[in-house]
Amino acid sequence: MDGRGVGARALARPKQGVGLGTLEALDGDMVALDGGFFQIKSDGRAYEIDPRARTPFAVVASFEPNIYRTLAAPTDFDRCCAYLERLVGEGAACCAVRLDGRFERVKTRSVPGQRKPYPALSEAVKHQPTFELRGVPGSLVGLCCPDCAHGLNVPGYHFHFIAEDRSAGGHVLGFRLASGELSVDREAGLRLELPPGVHPPAQDPSAAKWEALDRIERA
Repeated sequence: MDGRGVGARALARPKQGVGLGTLEALDGDMVALDGGFFQIKSDGRAYEIDPRARTPFAVVASFEPNIYRTLAAPTDFDRCCAYLERLVGEGAACCAVRLDGRFERVKTRSVPGQRKPYPALSEAVKHQPTFELRGVPGSLVGLCCPDCAHGLNVPGYHFHFIAEDRSAGGHVLGFRLASGELSVDREAGLRLELPPGVHPPAQDPSAAKWEALDRIERA
């Protein structure tokens, strides 16, 4: 994936749902929540997205949760992902996740908008600003995609965050949750829509490619 806006689509706006993505020219991170779409720009602030905005990449789930849990004890990113894996179990093609609570800290990033000639994502993220949000109530939304989705989305868990007052957020690099409410749509499906003339990326099963993408998403 690179920062190009070629083939960008207008954002569909479901009344409910969760989702994440980016805006045209890789301009920040997108969060979809409670019928609204928000753009976290490279200043770390959240802005409501203009209905005319376009996106080269977005993943949105209608979100009909069938798993609910209260997380009363503090937990962090890795432990939360491990807990989700146990909850969801094997056999789920995709799942959508929402975690509402008070976060002791959330580390986020947001990539600045790119210009032609558009760089590869690995180059664009080298200049990403990162942010530390502390003692903030908010919502973490995410998706878990299977390994076969590699090249279309990030395999494993991919989270974006937005503060309860919709003031800040971004792509999640790490967090520590004080307590919260977790809901999971274990039955979320995966449907790919592409504009005319745009084709799915070729699968690259090499370990080096997977490791590079993981570094981009987690670091």
